[in-house]
Amino acid sequence: MTDKEIIPAEQILPNKLLVIPLIGKPIFPGIFTPIMIESEQDIEVVERAISGDSIIGLILMKNEELELTSADDLYTIGTVAKIVKKINLPDGGINIFISTLKRFKVKKYLSHELPISAAVEYLDDVNDQGIEVKALTRSLLSEMKQLSENNPLFSEEMRLNMVNIDHPGKIADFITSILNIERNEQQKILEILEVQDRMEYVLMFIKKEQELLRIQKKIQLQINEKIEKSQRDYFLKEELKAIKQELGMPVDSKSSEYLKFKEQFESYKFEGEVKEQVEQELEKFRLMDPNASEFVVTRNYLDTIFSLPWKDPEPEDFDIQASRKILNDDHYGLEDVKTRVLEYLAIRKLKKDTKGSIVCLVGPPGVGKTSVGKSIARALNKKFFRFSVGGMRDEAEIKGHRRTYVGAMPGKIMQGLKIVKTRNPVFMIDEIDKMGASFQGDPSSALLEVLDPEQNVAFRDHYLDLPFDISNILFIATANTLDTVPRPLVDRMEVIRLSGYIQQEKVAIATKYLIPKSLEKAGLKKKEVKYPKTTLKNIATGYAREAGMRNFEKALDKIHRKIAIKIVLEEQSAPFTVTPEDLTEYLGKPVFREDEIKKVIHPGMAIGLAWTNFGGDTLVIEAVNNPGKEGFRLTGQMGEVMQESANIAYTFVRHIADKFQIPQDFWEKNQIHIHIPEGATPKDGPSAGITMASCLLSLATGKQIRKNLAMTGELSLVGKVLPIGGLKEKTIAARRNKIKTIIMPHQNLRDLDEIPEIVKKGIEFIPVETMEEVIERLF
Repeated sequence: MTDKEIIPAEQILPNKLLVIPLIGKPIFPGIFTPIMIESEQDIEVVERAISGDSIIGLILMKNEELELTSADDLYTIGTVAKIVKKINLPDGGINIFISTLKRFKVKKYLSHELPISAAVEYLDDVNDQGIEVKALTRSLLSEMKQLSENNPLFSEEMRLNMVNIDHPGKIADFITSILNIERNEQQKILEILEVQDRMEYVLMFIKKEQELLRIQKKIQLQINEKIEKSQRDYFLKEELKAIKQELGMPVDSKSSEYLKFKEQFESYKFEGEVKEQVEQELEKFRLMDPNASEFVVTRNYLDTIFSLPWKDPEPEDFDIQASRKILNDDHYGLEDVKTRVLEYLAIRKLKKDTKGSIVCLVGPPGVGKTSVGKSIARALNKKFFRFSVGGMRDEAEIKGHRRTYVGAMPGKIMQGLKIVKTRNPVFMIDEIDKMGASFQGDPSSALLEVLDPEQNVAFRDHYLDLPFDISNILFIATANTLDTVPRPLVDRMEVIRLSGYIQQEKVAIATKYLIPKSLEKAGLKKKEVKYPKTTLKNIATGYAREAGMRNFEKALDKIHRKIAIKIVLEEQSAPFTVTPEDLTEYLGKPVFREDEIKKVIHPGMAIGLAWTNFGGDTLVIEAVNNPGKEGFRLTGQMGEVMQESANIAYTFVRHIADKFQIPQDFWEKNQIHIHIPEGATPKDGPSAGITMASCLLSLATGKQIRKNLAMTGELSLVGKVLPIGGLKEKTIAARRNKIKTIIMPHQNLRDLDEIPEIVKKGIEFIPVETMEEVIERLF
């Protein structure tokens, strides 16, 4: 060997190496790379190596997360490297540039503690020649070329290095070092000495990387398409905005809404407070950011304002005859209501205005209060809006919520006007007697302003907080009784009472309205079912004896359902004639029997007439005397007023006892007991005064009151007969009970004129002023 002959570094590699543990990934042979050294033990190793032959061993730690404590934490195969250059860093660490030379295997660790040193043997590549290796080399290079194209992670220097490496094993090592492979997989590749196996293993990772790159490109393409679309949309929108600005059109939805509101504002020609308030809100809306929380509140407020009918309605020219025909077609009877509607029309025709009116229909359930409201709207050719206030406890339902609340809304009056879009509709306020009151307010008090002609010309809804004229609305309220309606509210309304129907009226209503309606509901034709008049009378007396028509209609529905089953099952074919005998089959046994008609059967009984929420009714007052200590007892759920009437009757009869030869000790030796069936039904009111006095007189004299006689009237302590209410309803109840004579207060004669002749027919009315006149006609 001569002095000038070059000896490869591999041939002079030492058998003992100082070891630097690697944390990240292994470093392969044939690579020139910098390494950062920070720990004191590793810096000591570098210093010792530089002072010698500058050769060090690089071995990967088994677990990078744990701190190295001994040589057992290292793999056994690593890479030997020569330190080319060392740079001291300001923080005390060093940066070394190394050139890796060859694989080695640890035979034995000479020092297990840090710094570690080991006896090693160097490993050469096995089977690095042959056609298969050449083919694999080409395959590796072509696949990597494909992978590196358009990939910014692969620099030009890397590509050149790959091409310039001549050894197949080193090509596999270089590719492994630049691919994103797990550290344990890279260590496995470092440990493979068979070149063909190593190249095949690396090729598998290249394929994986290519697949990842393909998916990455696909995702990138999708993202780019989305970005391009959004950018394209943005540019088109900007262009459209510019075009709209040039043409003076609204640029965005906010501008569009503002222009719409502005146009409506100018068309309405507001004045005074309304104009000022709406102008302020419009200006606020124009300047407001659409993302601001107040934006939607202001927009909804303006939308509500412009949805209301602000323009004055045109005076209408009514055809009174046509209106009368509509009212007569829709309802049988109800003359008071029809007359009032026609009067309203006549005044509107003469005055040529559209002012409303406030009417309250009071009557028992099922007499047609709600349906007559729709009929009135049809007769007047006006829009109809109905809302029920039954069970309502919050005055905000009538007058709206203040705008400061979340989800605030205008009240029912403004909502109705918004729906009907006219200022002179018919508004029906149903169940006005069933309103409640709570801590949220009293809706009946809120209605005081709505139903007052002096106040409702400038009604203020809490939500709008602007004066709005609702005096053109025709308000129709309905109630079963006025007892629970506050007096100030009753004063504001014109009360029209709807009495119950008598048998003839029920038969006429059933023939004209209910039977066709019920047949249609059951899918039957008019010709398929026939009702003789006697059948309808039997339904009225046996199954539907109440004031209204609801139970009558339910009875008809039940009959038609049973007929429908017979037709479908082909048990019987149409036409059907429903006879009185068939009623038991269709409706069961009669609810009311003939023997249930109240009669006087012995002394101490009298028939009185009462008025309830469900119409008129007849009451039998019973009295008995039991020998014993003097006393007076009352049962039958009587109210305080009725109890006082009973006491007055008792005192009065005792006072006049001498005139009828009643022994004075009769009262002292007997306990008198008055009872009014049914015991579970509460009763009150003063109108049974003369009835209870007659009952006590009959008991004391032992005389029976004549049959088919009923009476009503309040009794004073000195025997005066005072007026009562509900005479029409009481007369209808008396007629249902086959009463022939009614004793009534003289002051109620005026009410007789209001009772239709058909109701009064066959009944004798005896007006009286004193109890003596009553007694004259009792026995």
